[in-house]
Amino acid sequence: MTIHAAAIQFNVKQGDVDANLAHVREGLIRVAGRGVQLAVLPEMWSSGFSYRNLNELALRSEAIIEELRELSARLKLVIVGSMPEPNGDKVFNSITVIDNGTLAGVYRKLHLFSLLGEDKAFSGGDSWLVAQTSLGKIGVIICYDLRFPELSRRLAIEGAEIICVPAQWPKPRQEHWRTLLRARAIENQLYVISCNACGNIGKLDFFGMSMIIDPKGELLAEAGEEETEISALLDRQLMADWRAQIPCFKDRRPELY
Repeated sequence: MTIHAAAIQFNVKQGDVDANLAHVREGLIRVAGRGVQLAVLPEMWSSGFSYRNLNELALRSEAIIEELRELSARLKLVIVGSMPEPNGDKVFNSITVIDNGTLAGVYRKLHLFSLLGEDKAFSGGDSWLVAQTSLGKIGVIICYDLRFPELSRRLAIEGAEIICVPAQWPKPRQEHWRTLLRARAIENQLYVISCNACGNIGKLDFFGMSMIIDPKGELLAEAGEEETEISALLDRQLMADWRAQIPCFKDRRPELY
């Protein structure tokens, strides 16, 4: 089975839910028109990290999810992206996986980026997610999670064929981004679809560089620093053949580490 996947990279407008939703709505319609079946959005795409009114903005997420479900069903899309989810006096940074109108799973970011104070505004999640979708098993992580290889490996062991990575990864750590994404694909012999924000958001400058990477670590598509949509075909037979050729999972010795 071949899957047509895309990342919708854009400049998330801090605190402007209506503008961000309009951009995503138009982007989803565009990529679906090109035959895309799986669309990945940036981290906190609906609101950005607008800490001053984050709780208020999180209250809009339920209605946004309902609109995404309608779009997903109409466009025959699996949609992956993260938004703020209410949780008492804090919020979760949560991915929703929406599959042809159905909510296939929710993942709440496990690793909060304390350097920028995420741990003060957000609650951390307590479980990983491999969502069973019409396109197969999709694992998800968010931005800083990329620096913790144990999480991606767990998703691979649980059967993930694709890992989606919504992010707001800023300059100047472009090479960390590129290297870690390729490493997660290579070591787990699966597809990685990353979608980063671009442009200036608050005081930070984001470089984009969203990527689609195959199980050998080859770049199938890569964005620059501007708003864009990238797409590529994911060949599940290629993944199966590569895993048979270099049987890393069969040769693991987890009892020793």
